[in-house]
Amino acid sequence: MARPYWTGNIQISLVSFGVSLYVATESKSQISFHQISRKTGERIRHQKVLESAAENNEATTAVEKDEIVKGYEYRKGQYVILEPAELENLRVPSKHTIAVSQFVDSAELNPEYVEKPYFVVPENDSQAEAFTVVRQALVDTGKVAIGKVAFSGRENIVAVGPAPGYDRGMIAYTLRFQNELRNMSDYFRDIKPTAVEKDSLELAETLIKRMSAKLDLSKFEDGYEVAVKALVEAPRQKSAKVVNLMDALRKSIGPDTRLGKKPPKSEKEPISKKIGLVKPASKRKSA
Repeated sequence: MARPYWTGNIQISLVSFGVSLYVATESKSQISFHQISRKTGERIRHQKVLESAAENNEATTAVEKDEIVKGYEYRKGQYVILEPAELENLRVPSKHTIAVSQFVDSAELNPEYVEKPYFVVPENDSQAEAFTVVRQALVDTGKVAIGKVAFSGRENIVAVGPAPGYDRGMIAYTLRFQNELRNMSDYFRDIKPTAVEKDSLELAETLIKRMSAKLDLSKFEDGYEVAVKALVEAPRQKSAKVVNLMDALRKSIGPDTRLGKKPPKSEKEPISKKIGLVKPASKRKSA
């Protein structure tokens, strides 16, 4: 098992028990790019240099890592220097304890606020009893616990609830703050109100029902990564036909985007064409 990302306590009123949080996601992409000089074919390296030297086109020398500290700009070009030890010793209770401030219905966790998941397990066997009791109480009430936790240089809102599909673990989700989400009305208010025709709606609902299935994410793959791998692995001969990225993408996706399924033979015309949401232009009569 990987090392825990955060270890501390969950505190609910006078009840407290130790837990460990593990990052629940990992990158599986096998494609990574480097910046290369077109002229020499060499890899480009980035260095941290003094701003004054870069602006004045002076000879630049990379600044050593131990010379770099964090600075808060309180006025243009003027900074308060903060040493790593000062930040480490900040007295923030949520660095070590998730103090639960309230419980909410799980349905209240709107997807647009959910940021990143973490697996939650008891810190050790002696914490398992309290952990299990609280977990079961959350299952029975359909609630999740809301609190705050500090890591990665900031304090995060966190929701803790039972892991769906498992009878032991819990999952924590960091949540975005209200002011981090852009105002939806700025984007939606200019959408033109449109009447919904009953026939079109029924056909659309039929299409949705026909294409509905239990979600199985294992059936999906990164088509862009497949296409890039095909492009990279293609023979690099001058006389060979250059692999076009868009062609490779189309081939990886296939003729039908519905997870590779072919339309039923009995269906002569795709139902999406029958909906008639876009009406064909009427032909003008010749004078």
